[in-house]
Amino acid sequence: MIMKEYYQNRAPVYDRVYAYPERQGDLRFLEEYIPEQFSGLDVLEIAAGTGYWTQYICQQAQSILATDVSVEVIQQLLNRNLPSTVTTMVTDAYALENISQYFGGAFAGLWLSHVPRQRLRDFVRGLHRHLKPGAAVVYIDNSAVQCQRLPITDRDEFGNTYQKRVLDSGTSYRVLKNFPTRKELHELVKGLAGDTHYIELENFWLFKYTLS
Repeated sequence: MIMKEYYQNRAPVYDRVYAYPERQGDLRFLEEYIPEQFSGLDVLEIAAGTGYWTQYICQQAQSILATDVSVEVIQQLLNRNLPSTVTTMVTDAYALENISQYFGGAFAGLWLSHVPRQRLRDFVRGLHRHLKPGAAVVYIDNSAVQCQRLPITDRDEFGNTYQKRVLDSGTSYRVLKNFPTRKELHELVKGLAGDTHYIELENFWLFKYTLS
């Protein structure tokens, strides 16, 4: 699995993306805004990675189960020495059946853009099966401005777009990276959610809703 291998190898240096000067204003806003959406809730975090967002959400959430498919990135998360309200699980975002708890909130940061367009609805439905009615769901991801650093290199028959990513070792990967529109995000949860809200920043977008 190319995506898993890419993030395993990139784990030690992944947080460089949060140091880009042009992103600082957006990040300060998101670091304050996102935790507020989960105040007092038990939260399921998908593709938690190195725990950058976990460290902020845990300040207001009652608990967080931070999941990722990669042991290597989970280890980076554990190195943050987060409070005991944060637990981790190595699991595939498309196969959450081994999670028995039901949550009042769910978060996925910089993940939805890596989900193939043809699998988006299935992913969302799978996530919802572990949420309580009325749960708060928040997704954030890169805006298309990211393409100034990492141009789209090709596209497949489903409309998925790809970037060439090169690690410090020189190894290059063809990484799926989509940029869903506001309309597409609303259509994605049509009939499944209410109270949808979209925030467009310069370098990121945020989409939140309440589970029906």
